[in-house]
Amino acid sequence: MGADSGSGAAPGPAVPWRKVLWERQPFPDNYVDRRFLEELRRNEGLRQYRYWAVVQEAGLVAQQISCVALFLTLWLYMEQGLLSPSTLLWTGLLCALLGYGLYQALAPRGDSDNHHRTRWSDLQSASIFLSFTFGFSPVLRTLTESVCTDTVYAMTALMLLAHLVAFPYAQPSPPGSLSLNAALFASVCLASRLPGDLHTSGGLDSSSSPSSLHTFTMLCWALLVFALWPCLLQRLRDCAPWVFGCVCVLVGVCGVGGLGSLWPGGAVLLAALLGTVTLLCPLLLIRLQSDKDNIQGPWDEAEIQEDLTHFLH
Repeated sequence: MGADSGSGAAPGPAVPWRKVLWERQPFPDNYVDRRFLEELRRNEGLRQYRYWAVVQEAGLVAQQISCVALFLTLWLYMEQGLLSPSTLLWTGLLCALLGYGLYQALAPRGDSDNHHRTRWSDLQSASIFLSFTFGFSPVLRTLTESVCTDTVYAMTALMLLAHLVAFPYAQPSPPGSLSLNAALFASVCLASRLPGDLHTSGGLDSSSSPSSLHTFTMLCWALLVFALWPCLLQRLRDCAPWVFGCVCVLVGVCGVGGLGSLWPGGAVLLAALLGTVTLLCPLLLIRLQSDKDNIQGPWDEAEIQEDLTHFLH
């Protein structure tokens, strides 16, 4: 349908066409004048991205991938007997205390009573979680006992992928329930295949206690990496953006280095993935902006600009 289109001859200029529906006019229903395409607008509201700003935002995705790699590295160290669960547990406790202190130091200044009440509630929540997790560790380590190892590894890979997909990158604090539950389920699957989970012909032997400690350690580190660390990272991004960028780079280097200590080929793949996500994908996003061709015009649905909130009261 072009300008001045219609099923018959248009009337002379003495009868101007008006874009109204409530008035009968001597024009065909599909008639438009030459001003129709004058209201055409292209790429209205197109957002212009800056490369390094997009790289900084993509760093959050890259560091989360590195966190998954670090978690798998810790599991590999325990699976190969290179790291004891007790050492890893005390290291996690120290990291949790340092991270909590940094989180409180970056918090906005407020009422001291509220801070004391918050710390007391945090201590209660941590005590409840540690108590229940330690108590249910003998049960959790046997959840996948009847499942073959290949299926357990497949479920672990699927759950970690679901964690990465469902993770709330725009607002990582608090982490999403789906991503956190997927990561915890993956940690339970991995803990059930640690060396401490051995059986004898007569049932469980004396190795059941180390296996429970392995499960408890894996769950604690899963909470530390996938639940508490995103909260601290969000606080760093809000209060110290330049520190946030350095931390993302440090986590990526640790992830590649840790995986490379056990699997050099995997470290190369991880480095290539991080480089693609952090450097190549932002460049591709900016390059594709020039190919956008969104058009707006009088054929679009009407948008009410008036504030109608007073009708809701």
